Amino acid sequence: MSPVHAAARLAWQDFKQLAPDANATPLQLAQIAAAHGLDKDLLELVKLRASQLNDCAFCVAHHVAAAQQLGVRHDKLHLVVAWRDAAQFNARERAALAWTEALTLLAQDVPDETYTDACAVFSEQEPADLTTAVLAINAWNRLGVAYRFTPPPIAAELKAVAA
Repeated sequence: MSPVHAAARLAWQDFKQLAPDANATPLQLAQIAAAHGLDKDLLELVKLRASQLNDCAFCVAHHVAAAQQLGVRHDKLHLVVAWRDAAQFNARERAALAWTEALTLLAQDVPDETYTDACAVFSEQEPADLTTAVLAINAWNRLGVAYRFTPPPIAAELKAVAA
């Protein structure tokens, strides 16, 4: 387990000012899946799971707040870390979470079964869109971890997501 770091290396707002194009690119990637119609609740679960795997506290806090704003049930938010053992997740959510884990944990390979399972519950276009969403959150996670972006208080994050 890594030690707790007291201070951010750079605030997210400062990163946005220093590197606006680098900030805009993952944002654009993240918007593709939703623009093509993938369910926003599902996308927030995917972003939350990748953020958990990557230990990005900033992104975990942000996506919990975003999911709450959308009305994702609290039991799902609490159990996404153990989704395989929780009955609350439907087939599409399970396939999306498995695909997210496979693409986030690349050192462990991307199993054919995971790809086949995703293709069984998603349209032909949706796995490509889902992959784009996973690419985007992994980019955000790497920024958040590298700079130790400090997660905002949940109440403030809920207001920011609503805006």
